[in-house]
Amino acid sequence: MKLEELGYNNKLGDYRIDQNLSELEIGRITLEHKERYVVKTPDHEFEAELMGNIRFTAESRYDFPAVGDWVAFSAYDEGKALIHAIYPRHSILERKAVGKSGQVQIIATNIDCALIVQAVDRDFNVNRIERYLTICHASNVEPLIVLSKIDLIDELELEAIKDQIIQRVKDIPVIAISSIQAVYAQLEELIKPGKTYCLLGSSGVGKSTLLNALSGKEQMKTGEISSSVNKGKHVTSHRELIVLESGGIIIDNPGMREVGIADTSGGLEMTFDTILAYAENCRYKDCSHLHEKGCAILAAVDSGEIDADSYANYCKMEKEKMHYESDALERKKKDKDFGKMVKNVKKQRKNSKF
Repeated sequence: MKLEELGYNNKLGDYRIDQNLSELEIGRITLEHKERYVVKTPDHEFEAELMGNIRFTAESRYDFPAVGDWVAFSAYDEGKALIHAIYPRHSILERKAVGKSGQVQIIATNIDCALIVQAVDRDFNVNRIERYLTICHASNVEPLIVLSKIDLIDELELEAIKDQIIQRVKDIPVIAISSIQAVYAQLEELIKPGKTYCLLGSSGVGKSTLLNALSGKEQMKTGEISSSVNKGKHVTSHRELIVLESGGIIIDNPGMREVGIADTSGGLEMTFDTILAYAENCRYKDCSHLHEKGCAILAAVDSGEIDADSYANYCKMEKEKMHYESDALERKKKDKDFGKMVKNVKKQRKNSKF
């Protein structure tokens, strides 16, 4: 195996030289658990921990490694290593952490494409697809919708689901798969060597089954199907990066019960660009598109030009985004005030010595 098969590229090579990291080894984080990591190189895997300066100078979760990161490290014992630095990330897939106001959870880094897996059984939900699309767009990650368990419905039902997606989601590829029918060829053709793909989806939609099929062996255990709800039992409990024999790189994720919006970079606008295109005709430039007279978006919803459910989903996520941005500003202010306090304490201590 070569570094390029793990996703290594010229930008990483240039950074390695510019930052004088050539004396250290380079590898990619494949597993993370409470500040303990597994780092993979073309020839070995290391159990790694952080150098003290990374841990003690970290200002936020972004300063710690995550699955998908490239790191500079040194081996100090057989299979053991110390992480010295994290290489720049070209993408960070993240969401607002469940039940933790203002906090962001990093799903994975350096992702090229996200496979949004949705089972076509009774749990199918277009609103959820739009949520996953929003975090992909906000992270500059290319999305691909994968419909799983198509053996549970007939052809007419499958076409109806595809039509439902097309009405709400524009210009995003949709692929249908089934573990029973072994229908994976179309997806396998899209998996490119050296590119990193991340599986996104709720618990029980078949992500682990899909990973096992793509890798040709059981990478993740799969749960048995419940006859009452047609859902597999959730078994994936951690994020893990796996290199396929075909050359692609897959990151599996635990199922997400909730997908909170932590978007400050236009992901929501990209997901709902069809709706927001109507805003150019609103009477007021600062229209909130919620209740104003002369709102072109509300008029389009009333006339049926805009799907009412999609509009309702947009409004819900827009409110979440505004709440997150408000929390982020408050945290920034608190951090700034804390920084001032620390400086004043240091200044007072310095003056008291004289």
